[in-house]
Amino acid sequence: MNTYYIKASNAVEIIVSLEEQIRLGVLKPGESLPAIRELAQQIGVSPNTVATAYAKLRDAGLVVSDGRRGTTVALPPSHGDMLTELPAGLIDLASGNVDGNLLPPLNAAWLARQGSLTGYDASGDASCLLDVARHWLTKEHLPSAEMGVFSGTLEAIAIALRLRVTPGARVWVEDPCWPPLLALLASLRIKPVPLPMDAHGCLVPKPDKQVMAMILTLRAHNPTGATLSEERLNAMAALMQQQPHTLFILDGYWGPIADQSLPKLNLPANWLYILSVSKFLGPDLRVAVVSGSAAIVADMRRQQSLGPRWVSLLLQKLAAHLWLESEQNKVLSYAQQSYAARRAALVHGLADLGLDIPITGEGLHVWLPVVDEASTLQALAAKGWGVQAGHPFRLQSPPAIRISLGNLTVEEASVLARDIVSSLHRPKRSWI
Repeated sequence: MNTYYIKASNAVEIIVSLEEQIRLGVLKPGESLPAIRELAQQIGVSPNTVATAYAKLRDAGLVVSDGRRGTTVALPPSHGDMLTELPAGLIDLASGNVDGNLLPPLNAAWLARQGSLTGYDASGDASCLLDVARHWLTKEHLPSAEMGVFSGTLEAIAIALRLRVTPGARVWVEDPCWPPLLALLASLRIKPVPLPMDAHGCLVPKPDKQVMAMILTLRAHNPTGATLSEERLNAMAALMQQQPHTLFILDGYWGPIADQSLPKLNLPANWLYILSVSKFLGPDLRVAVVSGSAAIVADMRRQQSLGPRWVSLLLQKLAAHLWLESEQNKVLSYAQQSYAARRAALVHGLADLGLDIPITGEGLHVWLPVVDEASTLQALAAKGWGVQAGHPFRLQSPPAIRISLGNLTVEEASVLARDIVSSLHRPKRSWI
């Protein structure tokens, strides 16, 4: 980099100059920035000033530092780049898809009765979906006075964070964490603060009024399967009471196919609950219902009106119809039992072979700590199984693999358990 690129006399001016060049493409992703002392000498400031600027840019996700390799411009965040490409011919236990056979079938007769599609004057939330969701929220001991409909969990989180969290700020997230959420935080220049996981959910952090949001998965955490215990969840809510400015986001995506209802919570002043229908009605519906404190829901709906304006009313009505029909026909209870049976078969199969899963939990995923992710993936691929490397999910947590259950049958679980154990106990080669 030439001195022409940087004209600054303090940390703020360095940040502004570099950020502008990164956004304009003058500085390319992966391009190296000068060493701290080198840049300080070029522009005539102290090394501490440059170090402060680099730290702020790093917190905002614009640059990354890697020891002796120095500081480089961060690659643009992308969810697709974070996932393992699955070779052809393997049983897919990596993608995390639901079992399509457990989703309610579309009803052609119902669709035919919907008549012509509505126009631009029909924007808003479908009352039939809000009614079904309100009934669900009541069972979950959650308020439903303020509600809205958005295009999936990630969109709802994105809107809420844009409204309440400034770039460069910090947000508590689970570690390991859902990769699309990490990509979203990077795109918003928000720094994730990892909360370690155990069998009862993520650990309760110490109060930190510099943290502007907390994002929690209530049940069937992706990737570990952990469900927040009542004690842990109440402790989190109590923490939020101590810092009411912090946005408390609850992701309830496993919803009606969860093992049990939520306990009654003492919710803080600034909270948001999100329920996507993706896992129990189908990912392609792209519908999520939110409930929360009046101010945040109103602001989110106002922000939505300036962009996409509304979620398709046809999709909303279809979601309501499928939800009601699935409850009446016991489709949801059957899905819950099916996923639970697959999980139990794999966990018990591994335990019988001397390998205990630290977090048994519920849901679509099993998280298995390993010594080396790449070699474990390779060994399982040789046996016909495609599983997901843990590194896209991890912030500070140790190596692991994620095994998804959507394409696994109960009968196959014992075979998979044997193959996992043998893959982890492979003899090491000696090279001379």
